[in-house]
Amino acid sequence: MRIIRGLLATAAVTLAMPAAGQDAATLAQRFGALESIRQLSMSPGGNYVSIVAPDKTGGQVLYLADLTVPGLPKAIMRQGQPDQQLRWCEFATDTRLVCMVTLQMDEGGETLNFSRLFSMATDGTDVKQLSARNGGRSLGRVFYGGGIIDWDLPGKPGKVLMSRVFLPQDTSGTNIRSKGEGLGVEEVDVTTLSRKLIEKPRSEASEYISDGHGNVRIMGITPRDADGYLRGKVSYSYRKPDSREWEGLAKVVQSDAGLWGGFEPYAVDGARNVAYGFDDNNGYSALFAMSLDGLGSKELVLGRNDVDVDSLIQIGPSNRVVGASYATERRMIEFFDPELKKLAAGLGKALPGKPAISFVDSSADESKLLLFASSDVDPGQFYRYDKTARKLEPLLPVRAELAGMKLAEMKPITFAAADGTQIPGYLTLPPGSAGKNLPAIVMPHGGPGSRDEWGFDWLVQFYALRGYAVLQPNFRGSAGYGNAWFRRNGFQSWRTAIGDVNDAGRWLVSQGIAAPDKLGILGWSYGGYAALQSSVLDPGLFKAIVAIAPVTDLEGLRADRIDYADYPLVDRLIGTGAHIREGSPARNAGQIKAPVLLFHGDQDTNVKITQSRLMADRLRDAGKQVELVEFQKLDHYLQSNAARTRLLSQSDAFLRKAMGIPAN
Repeated sequence: MRIIRGLLATAAVTLAMPAAGQDAATLAQRFGALESIRQLSMSPGGNYVSIVAPDKTGGQVLYLADLTVPGLPKAIMRQGQPDQQLRWCEFATDTRLVCMVTLQMDEGGETLNFSRLFSMATDGTDVKQLSARNGGRSLGRVFYGGGIIDWDLPGKPGKVLMSRVFLPQDTSGTNIRSKGEGLGVEEVDVTTLSRKLIEKPRSEASEYISDGHGNVRIMGITPRDADGYLRGKVSYSYRKPDSREWEGLAKVVQSDAGLWGGFEPYAVDGARNVAYGFDDNNGYSALFAMSLDGLGSKELVLGRNDVDVDSLIQIGPSNRVVGASYATERRMIEFFDPELKKLAAGLGKALPGKPAISFVDSSADESKLLLFASSDVDPGQFYRYDKTARKLEPLLPVRAELAGMKLAEMKPITFAAADGTQIPGYLTLPPGSAGKNLPAIVMPHGGPGSRDEWGFDWLVQFYALRGYAVLQPNFRGSAGYGNAWFRRNGFQSWRTAIGDVNDAGRWLVSQGIAAPDKLGILGWSYGGYAALQSSVLDPGLFKAIVAIAPVTDLEGLRADRIDYADYPLVDRLIGTGAHIREGSPARNAGQIKAPVLLFHGDQDTNVKITQSRLMADRLRDAGKQVELVEFQKLDHYLQSNAARTRLLSQSDAFLRKAMGIPAN
């Protein structure tokens, strides 16, 4: 337990300890704080853990914990630039880490995103860029710095398989021979940086999948048109064992609704000689195994007739497939590995509150495991489990600020839409509340191709502890419930999606949960769009609107992608027709009656800040009450303690004023 105390003590260096009291300012500060852990990784031997954690300034710190000796984890690297983010670090060997950094650059008013990989010794020294450097004759720039597709090369410790974008070269006046252009694969030594070409670059290659033991078995080809735009289809090829010839495997095509259809491979099991992937099964996504022996046989591994099976569970340096998951009322995992299935069931019963259990990483031999346990009333805790010793040790909490706080339970519910369809959702009431005559918030999720799930949610918990009932509807247009539920997505089928959102508010009132004059709506991204558009459809329903990074004009959203290769995909998702005008809140600002509060980061590349600026201008022109808060140098996710604290505090005060609730 000495190690555990050391880890917690280190967490306190970067995170403030819980403050006394639960007044508005204190709660906003505690819930606005970023998670104390961004990512964890275990060394191949199982004795070390790397920890990527945010600091108070918006940067990140990389720690190394030696689990074999007492003492504090050591901070081995700090990343303090606001436009650079340390996303993850993984062990290539027990003494060498590989990390990924994303960078943003403003060029002519356009925010450009880059990623780069680098390697370093586990004491923080000998830092080297792992992403290939392009010479002065390269034509163009590389935004994607490559990715590790295989960490476990037999007999080659310290070497990985890494994808690389090759640029065309200007070879005029030289004897240099171009290596080609496009995405290829190299074998790279993470210490010496020696490189060996494994897969020659192909101009339309978009993906390579290894078997986890050094063999590239699947390649994805994404064709483009003459202007460089993606065509909305991916063709997958495979190799038989001990062959270098590519053969056709499957095709995936985007529909006019934005859905992708066809077998999409995610992983290869070399021992079984199959590819695991997802495909349609009676209108729902299911997990299949397709043979890679030339026969093309396809076996249903896991499917359901009520929700999509949407996630593959892998573990260890070889990314061994051990299960799959889906979300009903809760996220469920079905393990194919009998030992892990038994272990997960036992841990789920043994840990307090019967939390959801997920395996994060493992040692190379899988004798030591990193796992994460959380629930609706528990932000979560990381643990280490030693199979040999049968010993479970807590490592780090995700949100140290919330330790000891009584949080609000999230309960699955259904409510009837106007046409009688039962809409699933989650209702969270203030702790100890009778659940009657409360101020309430409808909180539609982002996406639109997403859904809400049971579990801890910092936004929901803040508002619940401030006395609001919060309802999160999985309206039609949400993902996870099959193709029929997704319909033509939440933009093209906006009347149905937003109708369901509004019916969530009406249900709160009809059940006596919400006081009719104290009903607000708040959403992020597509959820912000839904919050604004809800009052276009029914101007009198909500008394206050909070929209964070919202889409406000569908044609503008389309235009924002015209210079990007995925423009046809976005164009197809948005579609054409009367819904462009009718379904854009900025074009219908005059119909909105409730006061509006907007938040947006000025470096947002998912939804540009021009969307919120347009909405604010249109509302002001219509004589409506609106305020726009712009966060400098922040993206779509507002990864800043100060920004999130302000968002919570200011939105709470705004909602209370609009609903006539005394500030406290």
